Amino acid sequence: MAEVALRPIEDADLDALFEHMRDPESVRMAAFTAKDPDDREAFDAHLARVRAAPDTTLRAVAVDGRFVGTISSFVMDGDTEITYWIDRAVWGQGVAGRALALFLDALRVRPLHARAASDNLRSLAVLRKAGFAVVGTEVSYASARDAEVEETILRLDR
Repeated sequence: MAEVALRPIEDADLDALFEHMRDPESVRMAAFTAKDPDDREAFDAHLARVRAAPDTTLRAVAVDGRFVGTISSFVMDGDTEITYWIDRAVWGQGVAGRALALFLDALRVRPLHARAASDNLRSLAVLRKAGFAVVGTEVSYASARDAEVEETILRLDR
């Protein structure tokens, strides 16, 4: 089994992350993405803000030392939320679940919230397996699909 590890994100990771976050299938599954995933200037500005935000924890996800995505927490409307983005090349290999378990061990804030497009069944399964429970749904505009999309809202209390 491959070793999944978390580490601080490095400038050298940004090119690969930009490519991951503009993969058409990944963008469609995530649904709630940047308005234009191909806009490198907007991507760089967004990541600079995220990396500088005092209430954000951002980690690189590595498999056997190779960068394959990110996982982070941030505060929105007083709630701490988590999000992750994993390279499609490693989907279905348990990477997201192992990265989430490591992140939850290190992040002691509770409750935690998470969101996923309601048709993103794999991501919802990863979150449920980690102990998140569905607490509701919400319909919002999703740039990646140029449509209103139902989003499942989850919460972790333990």
